[in-house]
Amino acid sequence: MNKTTENLIFFKPAEEKTHHIPLANTGVSAGFPSPADDFKELRISIDQEVVKNEEATFYARVAGQSMQGAGLDDGDLLVIDRSKEPLDNAIAVCFIDGEFTVKRLKVEAECVYLMAENPNYSPIKVTEDNELIIWGVVTYVVKKV
Repeated sequence: MNKTTENLIFFKPAEEKTHHIPLANTGVSAGFPSPADDFKELRISIDQEVVKNEEATFYARVAGQSMQGAGLDDGDLLVIDRSKEPLDNAIAVCFIDGEFTVKRLKVEAECVYLMAENPNYSPIKVTEDNELIIWGVVTYVVKKV
């Protein structure tokens, strides 16, 4: 692993029926607690919330620190949608010169940059000498607390 890229471990969403987890009917207060008299349990599937296009969605685990400034930490789970258009400023999983990396896209008139969000990592200027495939756009991040 060099100073500009990190290793990503990819997963495909499970094809078997997803599990539904209880969800509070109301929002959870981040201030003073409120009485839970009206608490009503609903059920939610995380896959149904974060996967919009099942055939084009993959998960990958981040390995590295180049995107810490964007809130992507080592060990976080990324939800990647390969059907989304990779627009300027999107966070994308890229395949450049035979290696996967996750970076913020900076698209200019004549050039594309893969931008790290950690000052210890340099931007990658994509030239005609590079082989670049924008593999997918990061749509969600699952973090441990």
